[in-house]
Amino acid sequence: IDRLPEPPTRATARGTLVHLVLERLFDAEAHQRSLEHAQSLVAGAWETLAENPDYAALISESDEPAWLAEAQTLVEKYFQMEDPSGVQPQHRESPVEFQIADDLVLRGLVDRMDVDADGRVVIVDYKTGRAPSQDYEHKAMFQMRFYALVVWRQTGVIPSELRLMYLADGQMLTDRPSQDDLLATQRRVLALWDAIKGAHRVGEFRPRPSALCRWCHFMSLCPAHDGTAPPLPRQG
Repeated sequence: IDRLPEPPTRATARGTLVHLVLERLFDAEAHQRSLEHAQSLVAGAWETLAENPDYAALISESDEPAWLAEAQTLVEKYFQMEDPSGVQPQHRESPVEFQIADDLVLRGLVDRMDVDADGRVVIVDYKTGRAPSQDYEHKAMFQMRFYALVVWRQTGVIPSELRLMYLADGQMLTDRPSQDDLLATQRRVLALWDAIKGAHRVGEFRPRPSALCRWCHFMSLCPAHDGTAPPLPRQG
């Protein structure tokens, strides 16, 4: 609602760097997608990102070798999880969009969408952190079911599998959603939208502080941390 810009951090910049490397990896022919080739892409991908001053300011020249080594380690972990020579993505970094209600358009950016010879769709998302505990796996998979819902509504095809690849520890979460699963996700999304509109009408968004607050860029604007939130924009 406020559309506040969030500057990159070292963690988000590393994630963006690894995503860009894995996107460019699939520009190569299948037999050329080796670990050595992928790691050779790291420096060039960082040069591209560092053209943005917000990214360049995060990493000093003396720190750059160690920074690139961190990214190369994550790329190596990817190769331990999957052989890219056997993958032929139909889409990479692909925007998906569907108007689910008169006043709500769902949008997302899918890291990779594979379609096999039988027409089955597999949605893949890379994470450069560690996999969540079992108690939070369902919450993590909500993002993937959101993507699956949009793809289904956009194309009429229910993705056969959803994969979350956690590169920091080499774990993968998978899900095979049914139509009932995606209808439940749709109900949840619409309920969230109704809650957002209700909070906007009364002008009150209650903060939900947690241990994650320490990493939040907007603590100075949060009432839970003695901050002052910006005025709500007028409803369109």
